[in-house]
Amino acid sequence: MGTPAFHAEYACSEGCGFRASLLEVVYRCPKCEGLLEVAHDVEALRSVSAEEWKRRFEQRFGASRLPYASGVWGKHEWVYPQLPAGDIVSLGEGRVPLKELPRMAAELGLASLDLKECGVSPTGSFKDWGMTVLVSAVKHMRAKGVPIRAVACASTGDTSAALSAYCAAAGIPSVVFLPKDKVSLSQLVQPVANGARVLSLDTDFDGCMKLVQQVTKDSGLYLANSMNSLRIEGQKVVAIELCQDLGWEPPDWVVIPGGNLGNASALGKGFELMHALGMISKRPRLAVAQAQRANPLMRSFRGGFAELVPMKAEKTLASAIQIGAPVSFRRAVKMLKAFDGVVEEATESELANAAARADREGTFTCPHTGVALAALEKLVAQGVIARGARVAVVSTAHGLKFPDFKVGYHRGVLEDVKSRYANPPVDLPANLDAVRAALSDL
Repeated sequence: MGTPAFHAEYACSEGCGFRASLLEVVYRCPKCEGLLEVAHDVEALRSVSAEEWKRRFEQRFGASRLPYASGVWGKHEWVYPQLPAGDIVSLGEGRVPLKELPRMAAELGLASLDLKECGVSPTGSFKDWGMTVLVSAVKHMRAKGVPIRAVACASTGDTSAALSAYCAAAGIPSVVFLPKDKVSLSQLVQPVANGARVLSLDTDFDGCMKLVQQVTKDSGLYLANSMNSLRIEGQKVVAIELCQDLGWEPPDWVVIPGGNLGNASALGKGFELMHALGMISKRPRLAVAQAQRANPLMRSFRGGFAELVPMKAEKTLASAIQIGAPVSFRRAVKMLKAFDGVVEEATESELANAAARADREGTFTCPHTGVALAALEKLVAQGVIARGARVAVVSTAHGLKFPDFKVGYHRGVLEDVKSRYANPPVDLPANLDAVRAALSDL
């Protein structure tokens, strides 16, 4: 695992020069209040050739035992190199399928369309990629005597599931702040089952986020939301694994659902590091997709990436990205500018139908992935994404977390949605003639 030759530390993402050890409890720069990032010694990483890195990563990818059985910790040197292997808390995250959608690709005129299925993960979402790094870091800090008594997060569902599971594995108390009646029961039950202290608050996600930031000013409670750059370090491995899946040839475009916007900055960070180390020959363009009812980044994009104007996010089927004041806004904009990126939005009907369309090719997509797929359709129709392009879409969660969304779609009862691909069960009497008649058109 990691060697002393490789090193990472906190640095201010605004470039003001602030640096700190990863053992410190700090989330923002004390000089300028900018968010921090984990900065690696890239020159030390360059001491290993690109071909040797590829060989190491390929060799580890087939491991059956932890920590290398983790897609994240198979890239230990690129994530948290000085973390001892004994402090790693892993549930076997990463190494998720890259699912081809050939029929949808052909219909859109794309050379290829791949779905990186991050929901095929221990707690059912991409949040596991970042949470394994954060909770491992907390375990290491506690071992070093840093007085952290619990880890806390605000969540629209998936973050709380990941935090509670990894903290349960590590034997560390966890606290989750959830917006009351705005999280699916399938998501709510996960932190309950894992023993978290669950606070169901009469507010939205942005209200929960404000409260958890205030509470974690007490240094005994550690903040686990994506403003914590340790989360970004794990999530950036999605980009690395995607390129590994594709033989180290990145696609032309990567489309990402956007809520709190940590994923946009994380994937950009992964692509930047691979490009700097000669692992890939080009950087893909990025597209961030938002629900029309929670689209502060889209509004900023229309104004030439104007400063964020927080909004009151309206109720959307894509509940995990129902966020009006994204914490990682500035980091995401920085990456979008660097990657010649764009932003698109999707209505409720567009996102639901796009998810159902993908399901017809063997997926079981969440509503947030539906937002990304709907945005892709619109960007192709607009000519922003050219026909013949190679595209990858990041699927952020498993559809099994959203049974009401799936059932409601196929029953045709979702508000503001016209279900183009509804496939309800056929009610029949239990006799052979009726069954044969129902199957006559197959």
